[in-house]
Amino acid sequence: MLVPATEMLKKAKAGHYAVGHFNTNNLEWTKAILQTAQELNSPVIIGCSEGAGKYMTGFKVVADMVKAMIEEMNITVPVALHLDHGTYDGCMKCIEAGFSSIMFDGSHYPIEENIAKTKELVKICAEKGMSLEAEVGAIGGEEDGVIGKGECADPDECKMIADLGVDMLAAGIGNIHGKYPADWPGLSFETLAAVSEKVGEMPLVLHGGTGIPEDMIKKAISLGVCKINVNTECQLSFAEATRKYIEAGKDQQGKGFDPRKLLAPGFEAIKATVKEKMELFGSVGKA
Repeated sequence: MLVPATEMLKKAKAGHYAVGHFNTNNLEWTKAILQTAQELNSPVIIGCSEGAGKYMTGFKVVADMVKAMIEEMNITVPVALHLDHGTYDGCMKCIEAGFSSIMFDGSHYPIEENIAKTKELVKICAEKGMSLEAEVGAIGGEEDGVIGKGECADPDECKMIADLGVDMLAAGIGNIHGKYPADWPGLSFETLAAVSEKVGEMPLVLHGGTGIPEDMIKKAISLGVCKINVNTECQLSFAEATRKYIEAGKDQQGKGFDPRKLLAPGFEAIKATVKEKMELFGSVGKA
């Protein structure tokens, strides 16, 4: 059964750890994330971007696949299915499809419009028993064609959005999606501390978790971050394991071309990445 992310994040905030949000791209990804969470007895958030939802032919397919897998695999740890960087229309589609959590990314709207649309979604999510994430200050890098340079959020704007009744807040603190460039200045802990002070108990979200040094991750958790998004790192490890399998000519041995065999090393690589992150975030054994 899917649950909203609210409860698991409140527990994470109180316990000074973070829950990993891992984006899914297909069946292998979903299965690897769920299996690892169950093995490590960790709560988990499965994220789905609008691009990935489209790729998998629609949000209903994603929601039904995740729900059916939880049932078939006897998953007992808390699992939230969350729309990542949703447009207003995307949020509406996911509410209809049966997601348990959504993120409305209104960071590119003027603050007044961001507030109006967020208010509307707060009301709907409360009625449906879903959790809602909002964003202030664009996250840098590229995600689904949206390019940002890693801005830092205005703590006062963060408070305005937090006060609308959202369940979690993604504040830009110099983090970016994708690989970090060599000249990246690092996270702005000054911004994070100021935002944390303004929003109090509100769980904070760190996007672009791939490639942030471990000590920075730990410091961010100590300053109130309790949801960390990881996507690129799983994709890179999957690609590397698949490439090695093919370069070793294993796809040409026996039935090595069978997709179940061909994708197995990549599947294991995703599991290993998810495990490493859950250990770093401190969520192991917290289900």
